[in-house]
Amino acid sequence: MEVLKRLFEKHYRLPAEVVQPLQGQLGSSGRAIIRLTAGKFSAIGVLYSVREENVAFLEFSRHFRRRGLPVPEIYAEDLSHGAYLEEDLGDTTLFDFLIANRAGAAIAPPVIEAYRKVVAELPRFQVEAGRDLNYKVCYPRPSFDRQSISWDLNYFKYYFLRLAGIPFNEQALEHDFSRLTKFLLCAKSDYFLYRDFQSRNVMLHDGKPYFLDYQGGRKGALQYDIASLLYDGKADLPPELRQELLDHYLDCLASYIDLDRDAFMEHYYAYVYVRILQAMGTYGFRGFYERKAHFLQSVPYALKNLRWLAHNVKLPIALPALMEALQGMLASEKLQSLASSAEILKVSIFSFSFHSEIPADESGNGGGYIFDARSLPNPGREEKFRQLTGKDSAVIDYLNQQPSVHQYLANVQSLVDSSVSSYRRRGFKNLMVSFGCTGGQHRSVYLAEQLAKHLRADTGVEVAVRHLEQEKMGR
Repeated sequence: MEVLKRLFEKHYRLPAEVVQPLQGQLGSSGRAIIRLTAGKFSAIGVLYSVREENVAFLEFSRHFRRRGLPVPEIYAEDLSHGAYLEEDLGDTTLFDFLIANRAGAAIAPPVIEAYRKVVAELPRFQVEAGRDLNYKVCYPRPSFDRQSISWDLNYFKYYFLRLAGIPFNEQALEHDFSRLTKFLLCAKSDYFLYRDFQSRNVMLHDGKPYFLDYQGGRKGALQYDIASLLYDGKADLPPELRQELLDHYLDCLASYIDLDRDAFMEHYYAYVYVRILQAMGTYGFRGFYERKAHFLQSVPYALKNLRWLAHNVKLPIALPALMEALQGMLASEKLQSLASSAEILKVSIFSFSFHSEIPADESGNGGGYIFDARSLPNPGREEKFRQLTGKDSAVIDYLNQQPSVHQYLANVQSLVDSSVSSYRRRGFKNLMVSFGCTGGQHRSVYLAEQLAKHLRADTGVEVAVRHLEQEKMGR
């Protein structure tokens, strides 16, 4: 942490006043991600021990910036301590924006437009910036080659199939893996392959998408990255939207290369399969092997995608042993139990004014947490904030700069996370959390929104937010 403070002070010539670890940012990568602020200045610090990946990220970032691509600016680095400082692009990922603006399969038009912007940028990374990229810094491989594919397929075999108890014929499966690998490598692969092009690695900032986490990039085929985005399990995009976005991507791609759509589509669904299998290997390793149960919450969504593929896609090559194993997954009672447990808890979050009544419990379970935010600094005391709410960026920035707010929110999240874990384990279906402040306009609204964003990272939780005082005012 001290190294990041030094980098911040060196860049801004000011000491960091607030140092805030960003919860939920470690994911499966092991990176520590920290926001550092001093007044109006803010930056994101990253601590990570794998030097080769840090070198790749920094080299790629500077190359992409020179090419005019929307990636974070690198402010400072100290590779000897595994640290670097980059531009702060806010808190809203494409995944956050999607989850907050959908009702089941119905996705709000602004989200669809954001996805269209994202897929339109992808060819710029793959083709335009990929032409003169320094592939020598790629880690662990310079290309998505036979060895890379073998690692992914065996990761799936040993950490998902084996640990989930799915029967398979190992020799027959190896034959299929060899046949699938040979087929994948027939696709033209002289492009930049982003590797982890998915909704959590896209930030929405000032109405534009910005891109992160390309440190695993290497040379490869075009099909892989668009498959990663459209079959991102947790995003759970409807099939019609996936097709619409694929068509838009191909239209954009055609302005960069002489595109043969039939040749592209011949290999496309094989890349969809291999990306899903790679992701399931991660779910199995983190969930079954390391016993981090929240990774298993993604399994039902991957199974849903595999079921759709089984019913709607016929690959140009026969893979009988692999398809038999996938059918075994779809029929597995163990995996189906994950599907049922992933959709049982609804968390209702309210903001309210203590001058009004405490929110009523509509679930019949007797209520839940009620948090009093009146001890926190009150933006409503300042004239410039009085007509705003806790959803406005100026108020958010003000509260984000208050150390007491960060401590308060961290304590709330810890309590609520504990209840969510217990409720899900015990099969409860509803949890209610309410935040009250003086007017129900600034602090309580801010806290409700921040907790909702935190919980929406858990795909097994349905989150609903209501701001009761704002509803009365028609906001």
